[in-house]
Amino acid sequence: MHISNRIEAFEASPIRRLRPYSDKAKAEGKKVYHLNIGQPDIKTPKNLVDAVKNIEMDVLAYGPSDGLTEYREALPLYYKKHGVDLKPENIMVTTGGSEAILFTFMTICDPGDEIIIPEPFYTNFGGFARMAGIKLVPITAELEKGFRLPTIDAFAQKITDKTKAIMICNPGNPTGHVYTKEDLFGLATLVKDHDLFFIADEVYREFVYNGATHTSVMTLKGIEDRTVMVDSISKRYSACGARIGFMISRNLDILAAALKLGQSRLCPPHVEQVAALAAIETPDSYMADVLGEYEKRRDIVSHALEHMEGVVHSHPDGAFYIIARLPVDNAEKFAIFLLEEFDLAGETVMFAPASGFYATEGLGEQEIRIAYVLNEHDLKASMKILEAGLTAYRNKTAE
Repeated sequence: MHISNRIEAFEASPIRRLRPYSDKAKAEGKKVYHLNIGQPDIKTPKNLVDAVKNIEMDVLAYGPSDGLTEYREALPLYYKKHGVDLKPENIMVTTGGSEAILFTFMTICDPGDEIIIPEPFYTNFGGFARMAGIKLVPITAELEKGFRLPTIDAFAQKITDKTKAIMICNPGNPTGHVYTKEDLFGLATLVKDHDLFFIADEVYREFVYNGATHTSVMTLKGIEDRTVMVDSISKRYSACGARIGFMISRNLDILAAALKLGQSRLCPPHVEQVAALAAIETPDSYMADVLGEYEKRRDIVSHALEHMEGVVHSHPDGAFYIIARLPVDNAEKFAIFLLEEFDLAGETVMFAPASGFYATEGLGEQEIRIAYVLNEHDLKASMKILEAGLTAYRNKTAE
């Protein structure tokens, strides 16, 4: 008996695949600081939690496949605050942003089709592409250039008769880069000229710093029928476990087609939608406080990395990730070393090796993604562990 060749081609997540090493470290009595996964320690808004506590229903029934009507009717109020005019019929509620990505791929692409995407990119995009039987065509953004968008000409050179879309994540995971309005205008012209779709993952739209401005793909004129936006409540409300996302488009044919997939999985989670509906009323002060906290955390990590010998890192204007290139032979080996062989006063740290965020073989092998999702004390401790661990690793490999 053999499992499928399809699943054999999948790679384990670089964000989660080292968990057995962290579990073993914890079993040995070590404290592990988790900077490998974008799981915020920020408290979920009380109104969201209270909505779950106070829910009253005699039967927890199936809901509509495209989401609860009252939730879809309320969501345009949220997007209006961010300069995006939508109607309920433009929004399909999904089981997390992950399902929205998969539905988008399966709706606009046939097996063998291609989507052009800047790398490094969120590793699960690759998994969803394999599920859909399509190919992600990478175009490399460079750390030394702040992961700025490659030139429009570079994108144009990647277009073939199999290309169906261009996709971005804005602000970026794992880079934290925020694309400019001019970037989006350039890509919009390209997709229009070449009869393509434009997909944007905008999960981190609220998390922008240094005066940067987020531009939504849904505000672009002239390509309204070509745009698909993916979104989620996971990060903005620190509600990753709720699994509520959205597939959004003004092209109603795309959403009608995607609804066939939605019907096959029946409906998105009902209780979580009730909570997400309540979350729309979260006061602006909540996000303002969260944004200030993340900016402080970013500065802690960035400042520490700047003082580590041989480390090169990005300076993100958004999301809550930093990519750092380390003076090591292999970042994954180093990450395992930190968990298996190293501790500082009984504590160690876990990062995500960044090679798994690249599609081009050989790239990112000395890089890690740091998710600055922990409090100030824990981040400072983690950076001390990283610096000491680098010294210990270099001494070990020099032997």
